[in-house]
Amino acid sequence: MASPILLVTEIFPVAGKLDAIAKQWAALARPAGASARAVYRAVDDSSCIELLALDDLSQVAQLSDFWQQSWSAVGADLQGDFQRQLLQFVEAPKNCSSALPDTPYIQMRHVEVKPVVYQDYLTWRNRTIFEVVRNAPEVESFLAYHSVISTEPGVMFVSGFSSEIEQYLSHFTSPHYKNIVAEAGNTYITGGDRGLYTKIYRAV
Repeated sequence: MASPILLVTEIFPVAGKLDAIAKQWAALARPAGASARAVYRAVDDSSCIELLALDDLSQVAQLSDFWQQSWSAVGADLQGDFQRQLLQFVEAPKNCSSALPDTPYIQMRHVEVKPVVYQDYLTWRNRTIFEVVRNAPEVESFLAYHSVISTEPGVMFVSGFSSEIEQYLSHFTSPHYKNIVAEAGNTYITGGDRGLYTKIYRAV
């Protein structure tokens, strides 16, 4: 089952350092406060991302030493600071058998939803977005989280897949799904340009 709490950290290495930084970061041992850890690199070569699975929010307090290790290991070769989001599990149209997806690829799909329509949005996404996901064999897991602490608050979907990227994306570029996105934009999404974004990562 997917982790109830997910800590997502993204870093942006300086030019020419992405591969080295990804390997150095991935080589760090899983911290005692986490039940699972995975590091990925963006397929567009822009960043690396770390997923930490936590059982409850109190475990965040156990991570300060690990954050210092991360700073010492890769901080000197980053364009900026570590960007972290603390997320809480909501539901999954396709759950995974482990705390984190074990697929070679993940896609992070972020949406900021207006609070006044959030409950309506949950019903809407079950019959639209989730219906597409449930009927897409390439989507092996699809987990819905909501931010607890984040500079980019809102809904975060973590989608795991093993197929070719183009084959996976075909389910989200069809005319039917484009209509879903348009409906979401007209009714539910807020936050300007960052209110809706997606990004694909490959496991390190």
